[in-house]
Amino acid sequence: MTEPVLAVDDLTVELGGRRALAGVRLRVGGGELVGLIGPNGAGKTTLLRSVLGLIPASSGRIRIEGAPPAAARGTVGYVPQRHEFAWDFPISVEKAVMSGRIHRIGRLRRPGRADREAVDEALERVNLTALRRRPLGELSGGQRQRVLVARALALRPRLLLLDEPFTGLDVPTQELLTELFQHLRKDKALLMTTHDLAAAAAMCGRLCLLNQTVIADGPPSELRDPAVWLRAFGITQSERFLDSLGATS
Repeated sequence: MTEPVLAVDDLTVELGGRRALAGVRLRVGGGELVGLIGPNGAGKTTLLRSVLGLIPASSGRIRIEGAPPAAARGTVGYVPQRHEFAWDFPISVEKAVMSGRIHRIGRLRRPGRADREAVDEALERVNLTALRRRPLGELSGGQRQRVLVARALALRPRLLLLDEPFTGLDVPTQELLTELFQHLRKDKALLMTTHDLAAAAAMCGRLCLLNQTVIADGPPSELRDPAVWLRAFGITQSERFLDSLGATS
């Protein structure tokens, strides 16, 4: 059996004396787009940051292509939520995307030819080549989201972590990113958090329902039991909630 790109085993994380994750087990292989689903406070972003090595585990293990997060940093691309990025910083789109390669370049070195080629490729993939000189502060919300995706892709990662990439976007940008993510599955592993349950069921090959621990994990077609979703979201019977699940309910 092929080793997964991302392997999380019995991961427990405590933040400020509170247990944020407990005994999480997850696999994401090359060619997969896995949707990480759960309510606010379920630990979705905490899991992504643990994979990045930004939050230490209390117990358990994370491996990225067999290596711990600290050793695999150069193979993981991360697309944070838009509000986490400093959009008022006075730099261009091109320089923002280049900042995604800082761990490869080094803080005191200038970008080389390979770095510039990686940035050119990333900008082209998200249709931002024509805006490469534009200041970040002049971008629309959809353009900003594409900058974050390009910044992650500039690293040419094997694993791509996406934290709520569709929130607040117009339909054309959502469609562009959906097509891009499906294309990226050909040579990468993708793990995406999202609150759009119906869209996740339509575009993800697997869904992982998380509420501090993994409640269920499988193809959308196998997660049709309403009780599983109600348990994952910590709520009682709700017809409105179940209707929002579309094909999964």
